Amino acid sequence: MSTKEQQNEAVETEEEVMADGQDAQAAEEAVLEENGEDDRYAELVKQAEEYGQRYLRAQADFDNFRRRTQKEKEELRQYASMKLIGQLLPVVDNFERAVAAATLNGDFESLAKGVDMIFRQLEQTLEQEGLKAMKVVGEPFNPEFHQAIMQVESDEHEEGIVVEEVQKGYILKDKVLRPAMVKVSG
Repeated sequence: MSTKEQQNEAVETEEEVMADGQDAQAAEEAVLEENGEDDRYAELVKQAEEYGQRYLRAQADFDNFRRRTQKEKEELRQYASMKLIGQLLPVVDNFERAVAAATLNGDFESLAKGVDMIFRQLEQTLEQEGLKAMKVVGEPFNPEFHQAIMQVESDEHEEGIVVEEVQKGYILKDKVLRPAMVKVSG
């Protein structure tokens, strides 16, 4: 063999070794890459399961919250008047005492005074809860606050003015609880 042929063969052998080395390196990288993909895939599956569990827990927490708030609303509706009734019990007690005292003594003048005092106590309790009686006589008629039951001729008032209150109207905090029944000048 000539030197040139030996050189060519050496280059070919070197190229084959390099190619074999590159193939081995590529095979090794492929195995690592495949293992890395398997690890990454396993990690993603684990993460997806964890997110699924978190979702189920959050859904269960929300369902529990909804049930608890519904139960609280029902209890609030059921016992909403409890505070007011508790405040009215002393008024009821005083009425019982006044009736008992009037029955024993037959003193109806003191019964009238007692009932008047109890009425003021009742008004005070209701005012503390935000109930106010409307002042309507002399005011212009307003259908949001007044219910006209009659129109009367009046020389004192111009047309559309409330001249007489037939039944009191009440406002609870900022809402009309009961409109006042009134007579309006025509």
